[in-house]
Amino acid sequence: MPIVTFWSSGKQETGKTVSIAAIATYMAIEHNYKILIVSTGFGDKTLERCFWKERKKTKNLGLFGPNTNIAMEEGIDGLTKIMKSNKLSPENITNYTKIIFKDRLEVLQTYKGSSSEYKELSRMYIDIIKLANSYYDLVLVDLDKEIGEDIENQILQESDLIVSTLNQRLVAIDDFLEIKQKRPIFNVKKTLILIARYDRFSKYSIKNISRYMGEKNNVSTIPYNTLFFEATEEAKVPDFFLRLRRVGEDDRNGFFLEEVGRTVENIVYRLQNLQMKM
Repeated sequence: MPIVTFWSSGKQETGKTVSIAAIATYMAIEHNYKILIVSTGFGDKTLERCFWKERKKTKNLGLFGPNTNIAMEEGIDGLTKIMKSNKLSPENITNYTKIIFKDRLEVLQTYKGSSSEYKELSRMYIDIIKLANSYYDLVLVDLDKEIGEDIENQILQESDLIVSTLNQRLVAIDDFLEIKQKRPIFNVKKTLILIARYDRFSKYSIKNISRYMGEKNNVSTIPYNTLFFEATEEAKVPDFFLRLRRVGEDDRNGFFLEEVGRTVENIVYRLQNLQMKM
């Protein structure tokens, strides 16, 4: 099944992670896919805040003192321990994820341990992504710069589609054009450009960006939307999309939903085309 990796240069804040939350939620609601989001960051809670509120850990005291029968660790923390013991199978990855929509959308949380341990376990991400790819219909990877260039390149090479997430600024566009010259991976047909926090009233419109970059039908957007970005801070992204699923074109949120839908369809279309050529 396809691996879609969301990448950004890391030079500016792009809104990459919240864009993944929007795309994955829309896909889970509108398409019959079993989706896993893999967060590769170190201690970054942006994705978590989109979907759930963190609960304070409490000690479970039994009749004979603290209960040592603690539930298994969630996220990459627990998953890597199973991998080290060679007991991980594609089917039991779901035991370590947060379920957003049953049988539709799950999240593998970011690592929350020490930086030294993160550097060691980051080497396992490529194997985890490959395993997940054999179980889920779609694996969306939130690729973080902290993971290191070698592992980043491995994940990009393994990906069926790379979504290059950019700011709607000339300097960001020029930076990416320069990166394309230096890194052939971004010149291949499996790269899709995403403008996050898009402002349709900017002179850097989709049409003008496409013309400037020499891209045709290759630029998608996630527009800035006040209610959506509030939802990303309040663990209400699923509620946001479910509540506004049937809004009309005249609704203030209509353009945002239309562009998210167009981005999703662009991703699906590109994946279908790539698979047909394999």
